[in-house]
Amino acid sequence: MQRVYDYFRRHPTWVDGFWAVFLLGIAGVNYVRALESPLEENPPVAYVPIALALCLAVALRRRMPEKMLLVAAAAGMAQLVLDVEVMPADFAMLVAIYTVAATGERWASRFALVGGLFAAPLSQLRWPQENVSGAGHVLVTVFQTVPFALAWVLGDSLRTRRAYLDQLEERAARLEKEREAQSKVAVAAERARIARELHDVVAHNVSVMVVQADGAAYVMDTAPDQAKKALETISGTGRQALAEMRRLLGVLRTGEHEESGEYVPQPDVEQIDELIEQVRSAGLPVDFKVEGTPRPLPSGVELTAYRIVQEALTNTRKHGGPNAGASVRLVYFDDGLGLLVEDDGKGAPHELCEEGGPDGKGHGLIGMRERIGMVGGTLDAGPRPGGGFRISALLPLKPVGWHG
Repeated sequence: MQRVYDYFRRHPTWVDGFWAVFLLGIAGVNYVRALESPLEENPPVAYVPIALALCLAVALRRRMPEKMLLVAAAAGMAQLVLDVEVMPADFAMLVAIYTVAATGERWASRFALVGGLFAAPLSQLRWPQENVSGAGHVLVTVFQTVPFALAWVLGDSLRTRRAYLDQLEERAARLEKEREAQSKVAVAAERARIARELHDVVAHNVSVMVVQADGAAYVMDTAPDQAKKALETISGTGRQALAEMRRLLGVLRTGEHEESGEYVPQPDVEQIDELIEQVRSAGLPVDFKVEGTPRPLPSGVELTAYRIVQEALTNTRKHGGPNAGASVRLVYFDDGLGLLVEDDGKGAPHELCEEGGPDGKGHGLIGMRERIGMVGGTLDAGPRPGGGFRISALLPLKPVGWHG
């Protein structure tokens, strides 16, 4: 049955043609019966072409609804003019009204409604009922008008329902596109976050490894113990970098987890001490002080603070020049965390700028601004008077959009 139903849906004209032939057959039987009945007058010859026109309107109603409505209206007017009384084929008028109300143009729908409301009164005026009072004529007219009105109401209701369903489909499609767009934005943001994390990990740890490797090579023959210590630092730094990179790249995997993989937690403010010790062991003197009363911070603020210090010290090693020193200050305020990282490197004012540098295009400072912007903080970065570079940041302890 489902296949038959699907076939009929794919070939609606065949279905309409079948009903048109069926209606024409009923009209033909009625015509032959009238011809053979001695009690009735023979119907006019115009009966046949009018019946054919009405059945044609049924057959082609879905292909040309507006034109078939006009054909049915013309056939009805011909009936009135040529005195062809009501016949079974007049049922086609109801079908035409329903069709244009459901699928036709608006002008055709209005025309069908007006024509349907006038069809019964005109029929009563042309062929009045005998031995019926005035009230009876009114009741008959109302009774005959109801089918035309119902046909139009059903068709218009179907049109409204289809329009509603189309709106729902359009809305669903629009929401799906919006979800896809939001997903793409989220993916892009996540990729940018991972890129910043990778930049921090690679830039910091690799620079430490390079400095230690150069030092080990320099003292390999004269101070084997120092060379051994440098190699151990390189090994530890490499393992730490590898662990962090595994954690970050694991975000890109879909449902894959390495049971043997080493994953490390997100760095926080407490690990800044270890970071500075690592930088000092690489040969960069760093003065570190904490002011105020330390207290728990939001994880996003802690990670941001760690990465800012890491990036600033990495830039000092890379661009500060020989004999550069740095200082780091962490200040706990009532409503925020202050960071101040300064160096006295002579190469910093020229080389570390947001527009570019010898090793890239200023992704470090851009990444800092993006990180701080994500937690609602502020950043001030620029050369110091007399040489060196200063990075000052204020990170709020309340999330962005928090109103208390």
